[in-house]
Amino acid sequence: MVVKLKRVRLAFPALYQPKAVNAGDKPAFSATFLIAKGDSQVKGIEEALEHVAKEQWKDKAVAVLKALKAGDKICLHDGDTKAQYDGFDGCVYVSARNVAKPGVFDRDRTELAESSGKPYAGCYVNAQIDIWAQDNNYGKRINATLKGVQFDSDGDAFVGSAPATADDFDDVGDTGEESLV
Repeated sequence: MVVKLKRVRLAFPALYQPKAVNAGDKPAFSATFLIAKGDSQVKGIEEALEHVAKEQWKDKAVAVLKALKAGDKICLHDGDTKAQYDGFDGCVYVSARNVAKPGVFDRDRTELAESSGKPYAGCYVNAQIDIWAQDNNYGKRINATLKGVQFDSDGDAFVGSAPATADDFDDVGDTGEESLV
């Protein structure tokens, strides 16, 4: 079930180059989206979780979803459990990944290149994810596939996130002297 997230905070983006999280994992594109606990979008995500659970497990959906939530085997998580990371406290977060490269766009819907420095961890984005139920030899889960991300606005960058831009430096001009570095 496709869900659009609006103006959520981006964390741990791997949008331009796939990364493996654990040894032996297949590299994938991924992102984490932070949403304030009181935001109405949280209810929409919870409804999507219930919908895909009912589609997959029919009459057992309520019990299966309860067990998956208890085992933290859904794509929606309590940010307070990751309070050691900037921005997670007081939020929920959605983890999404995809082996295929997601679309990455600017505010005007033009495609962004990695060299743009956007989006970065800590900025605000709009995102499209596809929530789906897994029930196979790897177990039962409800996952989110990362379909695309659109840069919305700047935010305080999380540690080590945003690369420096030309505006971060002074114009020192050409003094004709060589650097002694």
